[in-house]
Amino acid sequence: MFDILAITAPIYIAIALGYGLTRWGVFQKSDMRAFGTLVVKVAMPALLFNALSQRKVSDILNSDYVSAYALASLLTLSVSIFWAVRVAKVSRSLSSCLAMGMSCPNSGFVGYPVMLLSSGPLASVAGVALALNMMVENLLIIPLLLAWAETEQGQSRWQSIVWQTLKGMLYNPMIWGIVLGFTFSWFEWQLTPSLSRTVSLFAQASGALSLFVIGGSLVGLAVQGMGPRVAQIAAGKLLLHPLMMLAVLVFWVPIQDPVLRTAALLTCAMPMFGIYPILTQKHGHDGLSAAALLVTTMASFFTLNFLLWQLQKFSLL
Repeated sequence: MFDILAITAPIYIAIALGYGLTRWGVFQKSDMRAFGTLVVKVAMPALLFNALSQRKVSDILNSDYVSAYALASLLTLSVSIFWAVRVAKVSRSLSSCLAMGMSCPNSGFVGYPVMLLSSGPLASVAGVALALNMMVENLLIIPLLLAWAETEQGQSRWQSIVWQTLKGMLYNPMIWGIVLGFTFSWFEWQLTPSLSRTVSLFAQASGALSLFVIGGSLVGLAVQGMGPRVAQIAAGKLLLHPLMMLAVLVFWVPIQDPVLRTAALLTCAMPMFGIYPILTQKHGHDGLSAAALLVTTMASFFTLNFLLWQLQKFSLL
């Protein structure tokens, strides 16, 4: 168990450090936004580019992984929306908020560092798994959820929302990191040594800085009065999503590569992504989203350690 804690402890120590230094006034919440922008627009694209450009295309394009991850996320999304609309009788926008919290993991800021610290074979596929995760999330899951929220009460046509969301991907530096990485891999191009070292410097900064940003961003978030709803979102993200992935791997899409199979399961066990409150702000659900982000991130320390322990127990880690 101590070797499992050796993997996860640095993750949560970095998050706690970001929280503590921001809580004590060493950094401001606005600093976290600036650091987050650096990660999203510079460090993470550099990481994605490095991860893809230095591999063969055949090692990157894993259709089983993409299919399994997409199916598990869609199943989680569908179950959560059905429960929210049919059972809980909430609005479509709120059901979209709940489903987003349950089906969109933090692949970049938490998932990647966890896999990287695991060392061994899992660390070697961390970058590729991250790129494939982001393709599914940005091109399928997020556009679908935003479109569903907008269909409420005769708002904008969902086709228009999907199109606008996909157009927005053109301005996403991480998407360009993926595209350029694929291009260099396809044509077997190489950067000059000086450029390669420069890109690597920024790529290496992404892990620690992203965790620090998560910690700082949690300062000031409140949970009062939202306990039941927050608990539902946390349970959906930390339990339902990985269980859906396990079902997909067992019954429908058995990923042949055991390392990628483990990466897919771990990804779905991560807390939700950091921009969750921003995406739900338009419909007034940012308070609930922020509270759920706080609780789920804290609870993931226990669920993630348990999952890693089980994976190690069955020699899957």
